[in-house]
Amino acid sequence: MNGHCAPRFAPLRDLLERRLGEGEERGASICVVQDGETVVDIWGGEAREGVPWERDTLVNTFSVTKTMLALVVLGLADAQELDLDAPVARYWPEFAAEGKDEVLVRHVLGHTSGLPGWDEKMTVADLYDTRRAAALLAAQKPWFEPGNGSGYQAISHGHLLGELVQRVTERSAGTVLRTDYAEPLGADYWLGAPESADERVAVLKSPPHAPDLGEFGQRALLNPLFSMKVTTTREFLGAELGGFNGQGNARSVARLQSLVSHGGTLDGRTYLSPETVERIFEVQSDSPDRVLGHRIPFGMGYALPTPDLMPTPSGRICWWVGHGGAVVVNDLDRRMTMAYTMNKMAAELVGAAKTREYVRTTYECVAD
Repeated sequence: MNGHCAPRFAPLRDLLERRLGEGEERGASICVVQDGETVVDIWGGEAREGVPWERDTLVNTFSVTKTMLALVVLGLADAQELDLDAPVARYWPEFAAEGKDEVLVRHVLGHTSGLPGWDEKMTVADLYDTRRAAALLAAQKPWFEPGNGSGYQAISHGHLLGELVQRVTERSAGTVLRTDYAEPLGADYWLGAPESADERVAVLKSPPHAPDLGEFGQRALLNPLFSMKVTTTREFLGAELGGFNGQGNARSVARLQSLVSHGGTLDGRTYLSPETVERIFEVQSDSPDRVLGHRIPFGMGYALPTPDLMPTPSGRICWWVGHGGAVVVNDLDRRMTMAYTMNKMAAELVGAAKTREYVRTTYECVAD
């Protein structure tokens, strides 16, 4: 085990150390930022066979990537370049096809757009051509009435919001994330990783079995089908798949997302106004999600407290997970962000048991 941990968080360090020792984890990192201070920054295990997980190891954070895209979109709203309550078609005229002229930006942020996947049969290579893939979504009919409950945009989320960012800024979402957030904050997080990062990327160990999926889940999550082996290829790492291929570690995730838990200001610089941060907590849907099957209250770009899936208190807390177990929790009431990333994947798409235990232990340490 490497890194540092404030004494009151020793149970969290001990939990990770035990899991690494018993093989429940292969390699992992945990970081907690509270009141501007990094109180936990620990890592250990293997990044790949015979190669230790180092301080600068990166790993695919899967859908935790969506929270980074949320920062980008919220930042554009804060700068009044984008209106969260405006129709998507105001910025992306082609999107109005098939009756989508009243789909709002906040519908996309909150997974209520009706576009959780593609009608057309897709390949992984099709996803890399992000603008063409986005155009296909713009041309198709929604799978359900937009704004009427959620259908988790597991893969399509990044293409929808990425195209929106491109239309508004004439920059890719990965470029905005890097230049406006990651570089100023010194966060080693990438959406569209450079070739120089390839050797630092951990190899994923696939989950033991596939999750059970309903009709919507199969349509959204199994198109395209892909092996975890693709996640260390140059093509995958270099692509900007804003729904699920951000590369980082717990430190960089916590550093970036602590913007939210700290009210939009870090190190004396304001990145988001408090008013924009508060918009995260406007509920867009609070019903059983059509793709994931769980009742999840979605706000703007994040899930809100969901006791059945994530053991957080109530209050101004927003969170999301990545397939396999990665998580970020932003707690504005405690000015705290907790992040966990790993390469041994759990089977659950959301609410993995090991993830819940890390979050529960973090809150027990804070309470003490």
